[in-house]
Amino acid sequence: MYDRYQKPLFISENGLGYKDVLEEDGSIHDNYRVDYLKTHFEQIEEALLDGVDLVGYIMWGVIDIVSAGSCEMEKRYGVVYVDADNEGNGDYKRIKKDSFTWYQKFLKEHQ
Repeated sequence: MYDRYQKPLFISENGLGYKDVLEEDGSIHDNYRVDYLKTHFEQIEEALLDGVDLVGYIMWGVIDIVSAGSCEMEKRYGVVYVDADNEGNGDYKRIKKDSFTWYQKFLKEHQ
C-alpha cells in the first residue's frame, strides 16, 4: 500500500480469531496468538526500516467480542477472555490470556 500510494498507513483491526479454551485452572494458553502478533510486529519493524510511514496500530478487539459476521462468541479475537458462550450464558468475567501478558510486556519494551 505504501509503495503504491506513498501515504501514511495505520493498521487497524489486526488479529487472530481462534476457539480459545478456558482451562480448569482459569488460564487461557493462546501461544498461537502470541506467535501471530510477534510475527506481525516483526514485519512492522521491517516496514519502518524500509521507510514506510506507519503512524499507528490497533489490535482487532482487545477483549473477546461477538463476531459481526456470525453473531457468535465461539471464535475469539482478544487478549482478554470474556466468559460468555454463543447463547449468552456465562458470568461475563474477564480473564487475561497468556497473550495479554505478552502484549503488555511488548508494549512496555517498545515505548
